Amino acid sequence: MERVYLKEEGLPFCKGCGHTTISENTDKALQKLGIPLLDVILVTDIGCHGIIDKSFKMHTVHGLHGRSVALATGISAGLSNPDKKVIVFIGDGGVTIGIQHLINAAHRNFNMTVVIHNNMLYGMTGGQPSEFTPQGFKTPTLPDGAGEKASDICAIISAAGASYVSRVIGIGDLSDHLAEAFAKPGFSLVEVMEICPSYGVKSNPGMKLSKVVQEAGLEIRVYADRNIPGPELLSESKFKSLFTGKIDIPVTHVSSLKSTVRIQVAGSAGEGVQSAAEYFAAAAIASGLNATKKGSYPVTVGIGFSASDVIISPDPILYTGSPVPDYLIITSDDGLAYAKGALAAMKEGTVYIDSSLPVPETKASVVTYAFREFAGSRNAALVGFLYLLKEAALYPYEALESRVAGRIGKTIG
Repeated sequence: MERVYLKEEGLPFCKGCGHTTISENTDKALQKLGIPLLDVILVTDIGCHGIIDKSFKMHTVHGLHGRSVALATGISAGLSNPDKKVIVFIGDGGVTIGIQHLINAAHRNFNMTVVIHNNMLYGMTGGQPSEFTPQGFKTPTLPDGAGEKASDICAIISAAGASYVSRVIGIGDLSDHLAEAFAKPGFSLVEVMEICPSYGVKSNPGMKLSKVVQEAGLEIRVYADRNIPGPELLSESKFKSLFTGKIDIPVTHVSSLKSTVRIQVAGSAGEGVQSAAEYFAAAAIASGLNATKKGSYPVTVGIGFSASDVIISPDPILYTGSPVPDYLIITSDDGLAYAKGALAAMKEGTVYIDSSLPVPETKASVVTYAFREFAGSRNAALVGFLYLLKEAALYPYEALESRVAGRIGKTIG
C-alpha cells in the first residue's frame, strides 16, 4: 500500500524494531478510515518512538517524557471536535512516568487514541526496566531478570472507563486493530507488545515475543468496547477557544507583498527579541498580511541566545519556522553563534548585522548597521526590524512604527 501519511523515506528506527511496524500500520489504518491528512494530530514524547515526528506528514507535537497524553488531552479539549483525530504515541517508559495522565484522560473519556509502544524497557537510555517489564525478562541493568510482575495497563485503563482498550502483538498487519481504535469516539488505547532489537533480544537470546507475553499473563484481546461519547466540556461556555475566532488586529495599512517572506532575528536573552518579532508580526497583520512566529531560546531562558522566526505572506501560512530565511537580523554575539546554520544555508537574501560584530561568511548579501548603538541593547532587535522595512518595504514602515511609538524615540535614517 502506498504511503499517504508517512513520507516515502526510510523510517528512523533500528532494524527489526516494532516501532516501524506501528508507524506503517498507523498509515494503513488512517487510509482505511479516509481521515484527511490535516485532520490528524500526532503527539509524541521522549523515547525512541518520538523520533518518528519528522517522518509523518500530518501535524505533530513533541513533548516531555511521559507527558504526551497530557498534551493530547489539552489539544482534544481545545479542538472539542471528534472529527479531528488526536493520536498519541508513547512508550512503556513514558507510561510509567505519566500513568496518571492516561488514567485521567480515560476516566473523562477524551477524544483520542493512545498507542503504547511496549518493548518492555527504556530503549533510548540503555535498556533499564519499566513498570511494564515482565517478571523474568532480562535487561542490561537487570541481567538476572525482573523480579516482579508487570503492571497490566490494559486492565487499568479499562477500569478507568475508556471507550476502547486492546492489546496486540506487534507483528504483521495491525492496521485493522488500529483502525478500530481510531474510529471509536472517546478515549481508546491499543497496547502493542514488541521487542527491542538492541536490548531486549540481546539480553534474552532465543526468546519468543508471544511466549514472553503469555507467561506474563498479559492477554491478547479487547479489554473494553463501549459506546461512550466524549466529555462535555463545561469550560466551553465560559472561555473562548484558542482555536476559533480572529485576533483583534484591525487592518490599517496596505501591503503590496506578493509572495511569502521568511525572516529570522537572532540576539541575546533579555534584549527584547521575542517582543520585537511579535510587534513585527502584528504590524504585518495590520497591513493585511498573514503572519506566524516561532520563538527559540535555551531552557535557561534568561541567559544565552534568543531567536525568532517570522513568516509573513499574502496567503494563509500553515507552518512556523524558517531554517533558510530570506532575511536574517543579528544583533549580538549570542545571536551570531545561533545563526551559523542559517548563515551557511542562505544562498541568497540579505543579512542585517550589528556593526559591532564580525562580518560572517555567507553567500547572502551582508549589511551592517549600529542597531545597539542607535537604541541600546533592549531595542536592538526592534531597530533591526524597522531597518529591514526601510530597506525592503515588505509592508508600510508606518505600520510597525505606530505600534512601537515611544519605544525608541527617534526615526531610523
